[in-house]
Amino acid sequence: MPSYKPPLWPVSVKAVVFDDEGRVLLLENERGEWELPGGRLEIADQDAGERADTAPEAAVEREVLEETGWQVKADTLIDDGVWIYEPIPGRRVLIVTYGCTLLGPYQEPVASHEHKRVGLHPLGDVPALVMPDGYKKSIITWHGRA
Repeated sequence: MPSYKPPLWPVSVKAVVFDDEGRVLLLENERGEWELPGGRLEIADQDAGERADTAPEAAVEREVLEETGWQVKADTLIDDGVWIYEPIPGRRVLIVTYGCTLLGPYQEPVASHEHKRVGLHPLGDVPALVMPDGYKKSIITWHGRA
């Protein structure tokens, strides 16, 4: 009898963060879609001197810094901000979205090598952007709360 093998789901923590002008920070990926900054939780590679993320909030803060140069504080999990996304057929990712606050003096965000470009978008532009609906919903929910 074959042994049970539970399904494994990649988890991606994402950040909704607005600048002082109320524009949301987004990144354009290789598929030509806008997405929220964030990524996977890191597992420690002690040989390389890496440390594991201690919490999802710490991971989202680290990812935003790495991808844009912005330092943020993860405030809270966004209501209805946990959802399943299938970026390519057969590949599903659990998305966990946090509302974040921009820290420190303002600086222009800079896209890392992981993305084509960075953008700051007014809330009114979000519905027309090429972006998964789950991200749009999280942006609107966090904006309404912030």
